[in-house]
Amino acid sequence: MKPITSRIAVATALTFAFVAAPAFADDTSDGETATADEQEQAERRAARESAREEDPHYRGEIVVAAEGLDELDFISGQDIVEIDEIQRDLSGQLGEVLSKVPGVSSTSFTPGASRPILRGQDGERVRILIDGLGTADVGNTSADHATTIDPLTVERIEVLRGPAALLFGSQAIGGVVNVIDRRIPIAVPENGVHVEAITAFDTASSLRSGGASIDAALNDMFVIHLDGSFRETENQGIPGFQLTDDLRADLLGDAAEEEAEGEFEEAAELRAAANQRDFLPNSATETWTLNGGIGVILGDSSFGASVGYYDTDYGIVGNPEGGHHGEEGEGGEEEEEEGPETVSIGLEQLRVDVRGDIALGSGFFSRLKLRGGYSDYTHTEFEGTEVGTVFDTETVEVRAELIQSSGGVIGAQFTSRDFEAVGEEAFVAPNETTQFAVFTAQEFDFDDIQIEAAGRYERVDVESEPLGLERDFDLFSGALSAILVTEGGTRFGATVSRSERAPAGEELFANGPHIATQIFEIGDPDLDTESAWGLETFLRANSGDVEFNASVFYQTFDDYIFLSPTGGEEDDLPVFQFLQQNADFFGFEAGLTMPIAETDDYVISTDLRASYVSADFSDSSNVPRIPPVSLLGAVEVEVDAFELRGEVQWFGEQDDVAEFETPTDDFAFVNLYLAWRPIEANQNVVFQIAGENLFNVTGRRHTSFTKEFVALPGRNLRASIRLNF
Repeated sequence: MKPITSRIAVATALTFAFVAAPAFADDTSDGETATADEQEQAERRAARESAREEDPHYRGEIVVAAEGLDELDFISGQDIVEIDEIQRDLSGQLGEVLSKVPGVSSTSFTPGASRPILRGQDGERVRILIDGLGTADVGNTSADHATTIDPLTVERIEVLRGPAALLFGSQAIGGVVNVIDRRIPIAVPENGVHVEAITAFDTASSLRSGGASIDAALNDMFVIHLDGSFRETENQGIPGFQLTDDLRADLLGDAAEEEAEGEFEEAAELRAAANQRDFLPNSATETWTLNGGIGVILGDSSFGASVGYYDTDYGIVGNPEGGHHGEEGEGGEEEEEEGPETVSIGLEQLRVDVRGDIALGSGFFSRLKLRGGYSDYTHTEFEGTEVGTVFDTETVEVRAELIQSSGGVIGAQFTSRDFEAVGEEAFVAPNETTQFAVFTAQEFDFDDIQIEAAGRYERVDVESEPLGLERDFDLFSGALSAILVTEGGTRFGATVSRSERAPAGEELFANGPHIATQIFEIGDPDLDTESAWGLETFLRANSGDVEFNASVFYQTFDDYIFLSPTGGEEDDLPVFQFLQQNADFFGFEAGLTMPIAETDDYVISTDLRASYVSADFSDSSNVPRIPPVSLLGAVEVEVDAFELRGEVQWFGEQDDVAEFETPTDDFAFVNLYLAWRPIEANQNVVFQIAGENLFNVTGRRHTSFTKEFVALPGRNLRASIRLNF
């Protein structure tokens, strides 16, 4: 384990300060008497909560896809991102929406493709779910592939960090992001019809977007649902130069060499690329969705089905130093193309979902929950106007859970995924993955001590018929938690876990150039099972308006699978190969929200967050693309119908880098948000103005493959309106 830097010490000290704050808040709040104005403010907040509960899609403060446990402590890192926060941090990709949640970073590959990273884990170690089932896209295959979720139609997002694999699958060894949408109605709207809509416009990317949904009761049993969204952006604006200083220097040096050799046109092109500034070329996006569903409400039981379509087109920002592919001439010699082609991706998915929630009475099992989904996914990578590679994926997933009356869940899950890539640069051979799993999680209450235990067995078969290869894996995972519960409801506990993951088809069978990422990928069909032991301690405290959560975790991997540069080249592309090595991850997360001042006229509160993760291999080298320490501090002021939030998010430098990886500098974004709720009787009508990165600071995510030529957005002004009635 590497020494903790002074910046980490500061973050740790801040975490301890968080711990003391809830107790301080409890002491200062005793004996206070609410004035009439304070009572009015409390009633306004209560009306906001009541309006949310009247939403027919509202499901309470629980983790929806893991019902049956009251606290779910063995997944100690839990955050629920509600619609207010989604509107505030609205982005076209899930990774950017969640980038302020403790323990979460983002791949930030390009504005059209950004997946969440949990505790330094991404790809095959983070499951992205839609209401408990996988997204069934190929976002896990590569960072340039978008996730088929539009935040414009999302109800809320659940982020689960820790040994989530026990309930959601071996691909969740690092965590789960569960997106709750509105496709299948679960209740009859109170007034027969429920409508939600949101629209947003910004300056950094010339965003034009809108989404709307409607639930209409046909009678007291049947409810139909329809929603859709549209989002369009131009090239993303950035501060200053597109490239890092080092990459600019390399290109300018190459330009000087070309000029000395008399290649003036090539020299001019290199200088133009080095001096590109103010926007990211080829970063425009266009996305639209359409979903329809029906729900049948039978007392305490419900059934439903939905059909959805997702379509997006987005550009891939090119690496000016990445070169271009060669073509063989008639004499067999390699001829260089006249210039690099722009790369774009067209993606579409047809998805069918069914759901059943059956009340079983007061016996040993109280409910039976059934979920099923089918997806037909096509993803085309274009080189200019020519088709480069087409990815086709057909997926079926079925999940059943029996909820115990005494607290616990027993379930089974089946997934079949048929993957095929076609084209001259199809870098992964066609393959089929079949998974079957059984799992359980149980609670035991001993007065002030609670025990939670969970286990999962999973069988995974991965086969590539064209290669004549087949691999079978038997996976076992488990977790045990002990929790001390105080009289005030504070929960302090520890979890020991064991998780296993089978290598994915892409990790086993990749062998070829991937034009969108500009690398040549090589898999290893002999990869072993990846396994991890984990130890985590956590503290959760809630007292009135004060909420505090903190987790410290350590995870040690055997045969950790990672994509590593070899230093070689193939087809004019750098070669990356999937390797295995033991690795250790250590980190912490903390969050605190609490009021700091309250008068007859206003309420001032604070929101503090901290994250840190360190990861190294058994040979003391660094795991690649690990996010740096990050801190977020915000102050919110509530005055009548207005809410003003100012925040600063700081990302530390990252110089603990892997071989062939470049370090990143620290940076801080300053953001300001003003929300207005003009209708006192409906707190879900919100007008918002946002100013992000107000000082136009250049920021680059260390977790991004493209950080040297894809900077984060510059100064951005965004206006949005949300309606709910």
